[in-house]
Amino acid sequence: MIKPIALPPRTFLFLQGPPGPFFRRLGDELLRRGMGIYRINLNGGDRRDWREGSIEFRGTPADWPMFFDRFVRQHNVTDLVLYGDCRPMHLSAHRLAKLRGIRIHVFEEGYIRPDWMTLERDGVNGHSTIIRDPAEIIAAARGLPALPQLPPITASFKRRAHDSYWHYHYIVTGRLRFPYYHNHRQGFIIGEGLGWIKKFLLARRRQRLADEALAAIKHRDYFLFPLQLTGDYQIRAHSPFGSMEIAADYVLDSFAQNAPPNSLLVVKEHPLDCGFHSWPAFFRKRARALGLADRIIHIDGGDLQSLAQNSVGVVCVNSTSGTLALETGTPVIVLGDAVYDIAGVTHQGALDTFWCAPQLPDAELWHAFKKVLHHRSLVRGGLASESAIATLLENSVERLISDDKFDVRTEFALAKGTAG
Repeated sequence: MIKPIALPPRTFLFLQGPPGPFFRRLGDELLRRGMGIYRINLNGGDRRDWREGSIEFRGTPADWPMFFDRFVRQHNVTDLVLYGDCRPMHLSAHRLAKLRGIRIHVFEEGYIRPDWMTLERDGVNGHSTIIRDPAEIIAAARGLPALPQLPPITASFKRRAHDSYWHYHYIVTGRLRFPYYHNHRQGFIIGEGLGWIKKFLLARRRQRLADEALAAIKHRDYFLFPLQLTGDYQIRAHSPFGSMEIAADYVLDSFAQNAPPNSLLVVKEHPLDCGFHSWPAFFRKRARALGLADRIIHIDGGDLQSLAQNSVGVVCVNSTSGTLALETGTPVIVLGDAVYDIAGVTHQGALDTFWCAPQLPDAELWHAFKKVLHHRSLVRGGLASESAIATLLENSVERLISDDKFDVRTEFALAKGTAG
């Protein structure tokens, strides 16, 4: 009698991950623990990061939905693992996986940084299903352990730059192999590379200008506006603006009309902005047009947490910069969708009201929300060093295998004594 072939307890399908070896090593560890593992490469960068044992999709975007659906059926896929849930190919796969009842696990940069990455079931950022009701948050947090006090995770910008460069290098050089692939990032990859070269060459000048700007705001009341990346889906999919330039115009116009006349607006450039777009010129032009030439301070450098702590308030679209500010008790207003935009934590009025009466965060509610967030959505580790990846790998494997989906509403009902 022929014995039936035993299927693995679960089968994980990986799509695109962060540049570098993390997804491949995560797959190797799950395989070692008896799970089924598949990977579909969509471009040359994916192939560079996970070549052996992977499958290539080289068709058109129109071919992708049926290719994906047939693949998950034929290989008995139970779990889908993504890095980000807004890339066009991921978005399609996510929706099809839901139709098949497949568990969906989404990694992203950490909601609370540094030292943590996000790993959520079903979706992240604006698609996150985490609760926002203050009463439910307080009730759920009562049964959770205290927040861990741990040493910082080692990080190296050179490591992230190395992994990112080679990933995108192989996207460009692999176009003949993947002729229909369109990168989810806006802009021209080679142009971004040239922007980074320029930024490195002008590093000393940028530091000198940042020091001068920081000296100018000493002992002055200022609001902080951390910029985000226009190509980031936080702006493109989870905000009303569509680009960072439009968001900046919105903030500057409100500041000009409503902020106290002696206050400043400090604009901090994103550290991963390639520098191809000239933000200093952009803000000089807008400031002159609005009569704010001496009140808009542009900084490409400086410590974000220190800048936030010393500010009157922080304006952000939906950046994790907001969580750094909340950690210091600084008022924050969110203009897009953010998991931490909760009544009692962030300013809930219009931006026009924020400049003169910013609402302070409720420290108890913020602490409770962090406990829920850590329990449900965060894994310790990072992508910028070997030790950070090893830590992330260990914690991610445990989370994926345990599949401990935190149903906070059930926890809330138990706390009230109403659950069956």
